[in-house]
Amino acid sequence: MNALTLWKKCADKPLGKWFFSKIICWKAPYFASIQPLFDVLEPGRAVVSMRKRRGVQNHIATVHAIAMCNLAELTAGTMMEVSVPNTMRWLPKGMTVRYLKKATTSLKCECVLTEALPAQATDVIVRAVLRDTHDVVVCEADITMYVSPKTT
Repeated sequence: MNALTLWKKCADKPLGKWFFSKIICWKAPYFASIQPLFDVLEPGRAVVSMRKRRGVQNHIATVHAIAMCNLAELTAGTMMEVSVPNTMRWLPKGMTVRYLKKATTSLKCECVLTEALPAQATDVIVRAVLRDTHDVVVCEADITMYVSPKTT
């Protein structure tokens, strides 16, 4: 079962978003370190949140930079997974990150696909925007995704 089908089955059920988030972390265990919660998942858009807690804090009690990168990559990658056609694949190739403010609260990351996906191999830039609970942008990441046809 693909991610979008699973999301559609889970999202409107009690604890469904939590369950879906746990399944994604089971498939990609490293993301479990931030305990993400998917809020929105649809072709071309994803929103994932992360609670500020001791396990994601740095020495000054703000959300650690790498935890924010982890949230950005998870959000962008899952959005790509449900957006690319079955004949294509994607792979993160690089990330440029801008830390704009101290992240002193829980965070929400949104990725929106702003360009049409190509039919041939190319790079696609996905912007991840991380906001705190006051709706202040604390971090932006431009993630380069290599999109190419699947080989048989």
